[in-house]
Amino acid sequence: MARMGRPKAELTLSHEERAALEGWVRGRSTPQAWALRCRIILACAEGASNMDVAAQLGSTPHAVGRWRARFVQYRIAGLGDMPRSGGPRTVTDEQVAAVVAKTLESTPKNATHWSTRSMAKEMGLSQSSVSRIWRAFGLQPHRSETFKLSTDPYFVDKVHRARASSLVVRVVGADSRAGTD
Repeated sequence: MARMGRPKAELTLSHEERAALEGWVRGRSTPQAWALRCRIILACAEGASNMDVAAQLGSTPHAVGRWRARFVQYRIAGLGDMPRSGGPRTVTDEQVAAVVAKTLESTPKNATHWSTRSMAKEMGLSQSSVSRIWRAFGLQPHRSETFKLSTDPYFVDKVHRARASSLVVRVVGADSRAGTD
């Protein structure tokens, strides 16, 4: 007799989704957490219960249920990391762009390069915020011999998109490069 419990969301895969998930499971450079999520979805698509999938893959029924529900709701994008809780951002994108532009395009009065403290005072931000922005963009103005000014007018946009990209984009890119041996 079949086990009774909460009804599970019906999980069906398109041909493209199945091929992508199977490719990530077989990929040698696929992160193991992502590969486990793919295995969970593939097993659930075969009609197995959360308990059976958890026992088969060494996971928990709660985790299997979470990935099943997220896949049903968001499809492959749901297998990536979702935004976490926390306070709202206090530094806007415009402020970040202004800090990057000022760092790259000017020097302070009576100094050869910006320090995090002098930039923070100039821009009205905290020293920690300036430090995080510089770290995110790889800016090191104190290294005058190796510091280069980017001539790309879309530099800030590109770095911002690269930092905000999801795991799906990184894994898809790695998977497409791996298949060109």
